[in-house]
Amino acid sequence: MSRLPGRPLTFLLTGFSWLLLSSLVGLAILIGLVRGTPLPHWIRHAHVHAALVGGVAQMILGALLIFISPLLLTGQNRRESHPLLFLTINGSALGMVAGFGFHNYTLVGISGAFVIASFLWIARDTWLQARTSLNAPPMNLWFYALAILALFAGLACGETMAFAWGQQSFGYIRLAHIHLNILGFITLAIIGTMHNLLPTVLNAPLASPRHARIVMWLFPLGLAVLIGGFLNSSVMIEMAGGGILLLCALLYAMNLFRTWMASTHHGSAASDHLLVGTFFLVLTLVLGILVAANNLSATPLMPFGSLHLIAYTHMALIGFILQTIVGALSHLVPVTLAVRRVPSPKKRGPYLTHLTGVIDRWRTIQVASLSLGTMGLALLASLTWNVPLSSPYIQAAMWSTFGLLLTGLILFSVKLVTVLLTDPEPVTASHA
Repeated sequence: MSRLPGRPLTFLLTGFSWLLLSSLVGLAILIGLVRGTPLPHWIRHAHVHAALVGGVAQMILGALLIFISPLLLTGQNRRESHPLLFLTINGSALGMVAGFGFHNYTLVGISGAFVIASFLWIARDTWLQARTSLNAPPMNLWFYALAILALFAGLACGETMAFAWGQQSFGYIRLAHIHLNILGFITLAIIGTMHNLLPTVLNAPLASPRHARIVMWLFPLGLAVLIGGFLNSSVMIEMAGGGILLLCALLYAMNLFRTWMASTHHGSAASDHLLVGTFFLVLTLVLGILVAANNLSATPLMPFGSLHLIAYTHMALIGFILQTIVGALSHLVPVTLAVRRVPSPKKRGPYLTHLTGVIDRWRTIQVASLSLGTMGLALLASLTWNVPLSSPYIQAAMWSTFGLLLTGLILFSVKLVTVLLTDPEPVTASHA
């Protein structure tokens, strides 16, 4: 594989490295919170932005570079490396981490502007490709367009907070910033990709393109209603928006489940993670509605503290987003390496089979550890309603959650490094 920076696979692997490092920081934050020695608050901001900008946003950039040209049939004579884009998104992530570390929110805002510039470039490039394409823009492209619009709106909220930090609480602007970026940008981009990716992994057609189109139009509506609820301080409007989003998630999940049921695929690490991630998306939206309902009265029905917020948000961040990313990498990395390293399609099969076999090893342990670790966060938060943080039950739940999440992350990382270091020549020679 070429050593030039900026190839799509480089975005994916560098983004996963950001995710891995920020996950380790997140585990340290969890331990500090439970043990009564919380880490400085700026580390939480750095952790979140490192994961979402350096990790998820960068990987979405890489995915767009992989998928857009094939969708529009404009892949011929296009350059494969984008070093300036690669440096811009990584520099932005570093700038945000440094800005939070030095309490320099102007630096955070400038870094956010470069994130906007990165996605403006991909939006302009996509528009130019669409204008020259003989293929009508497919449904996936509309998901990506809506996702990028949501990103720009979310980043506008972030820029507002960064350049006026400390002047006011920004309560509802912060909520809009978070939900536009996670539900609007990341979730729409994942849903748009999954309508193609899971059928490709399963080697089966999507069960219902019609349901996919319904989700495409209803999901932004639900998000708009949710944001309207935040801006109007109306819990009932928020719940109405959440109900529309939940309906979309159920339609989406049913579509993918029917696709899986109709396929003859025996299962793989990719399909397992993608389907489990879909379950956590539905679960997160259900919990979001319950969190809103908890605030209907002036006094919340159930106490909701830092640990409960961590558990709720990480149902989405780990259960949905990370699981989906691991599933996507489980498919894309072996395929991309095989295509790059073995030009001949006739000789490529054994090498691809070998790489896929490496990725599929111990997949049950990998999927279970990440899933149970995510649910462990919910158990940990629930226990605090009945026992103090010093309780041995809390400590046992914390270390079990830590061990499960770390096991899943390390196991996948080791397999990823193994396939990257696996040379095709010995494999193809043994099958000659």
